Amino acid sequence: MKTKGTAGGKAGAAGGRPKASPLAFTWLGKRGRRGGAGRGYRHFLEDDVPPSPPAKARFHIIPVPYEHSVSYGGGTADGPRAILEASVQLEAFDGTDVPGRAGLYTAPPVACAKLSPERMIKTVARAVHGALAHRAVPVVLGGEHTVTLGPVAALMAVGQPFGVVQFDAHADLREAYGGTPYSHACVMRRIVEKGIPVCQIGVRSCSAAEHEFRTRRRLPRLDAVEIARHGVPAQVLPKGFPRNLYITFDIDAFDSSLMPATGTPEPGGLFWFEAIFLLERVIRGRNVLGFDVVELAPMPGLAACDFAAAKLAYAIMGMVNRLGMREA
Repeated sequence: MKTKGTAGGKAGAAGGRPKASPLAFTWLGKRGRRGGAGRGYRHFLEDDVPPSPPAKARFHIIPVPYEHSVSYGGGTADGPRAILEASVQLEAFDGTDVPGRAGLYTAPPVACAKLSPERMIKTVARAVHGALAHRAVPVVLGGEHTVTLGPVAALMAVGQPFGVVQFDAHADLREAYGGTPYSHACVMRRIVEKGIPVCQIGVRSCSAAEHEFRTRRRLPRLDAVEIARHGVPAQVLPKGFPRNLYITFDIDAFDSSLMPATGTPEPGGLFWFEAIFLLERVIRGRNVLGFDVVELAPMPGLAACDFAAAKLAYAIMGMVNRLGMREA
């Protein structure tokens, strides 16, 4: 971490990033407009990496300050702003390279605070479509986990097959929760029902019904207890898993001692380098179409959690640059 106020120093058979096509998925409506960064939000890493115009940025950071269905602790709507604020304290050099040199564009926060989950999904999907239209990698900052359905919908509209890799303490496979099928506790159920391959990493809490569902569907998984017992395996994803990936990282995948600033913290989770090693093995040789970091609920006096979430997002950008498939 820098001293405050100072500046520091992929894929189907064809590979490559998919070209965005007109949205044609049931969660989506007509296209929306995209604007520049603003509304009081910082640009990601703005002190060290000047913001790039959308057409020249490899990564489009899309803040989604949405909280509708949290069931324990609140505050996830403040997550995107906290991550962007903390990003200013990151070192641009990640230990290997400067991922920001590939170009970072921070979009304005998606205006979704008062929307129903269904309308939020459509609105976020339109924002993600804008990133895909520039052949950029969308980086969605949540917000509750339901926001993941937006980028997934946008990618489905493109029409190129992909799989979703979920880092999470919870299975999120409930049929409905809190009276809605679009709860943060249902997000992966909705994705699986669309026929998208899903691999779950770090899960250590699920209901009996979720356990039955993931067993019946034979969802590939690497649960937290297996990582604790045997360490990070050389191969994380199963054979035959799609080479095009979307990664969703719920920060409660981290152990609650490292990341208490989340709505539903769980003991027994991942520590920093476990997560990094897992991500490296997931990303190497694959085409990452986009990713999100969700469920940060900032807590007063715990800036380290905000910083960890920002560092995680930047670390994934670096891995996508270094380890992922290059565009054809």
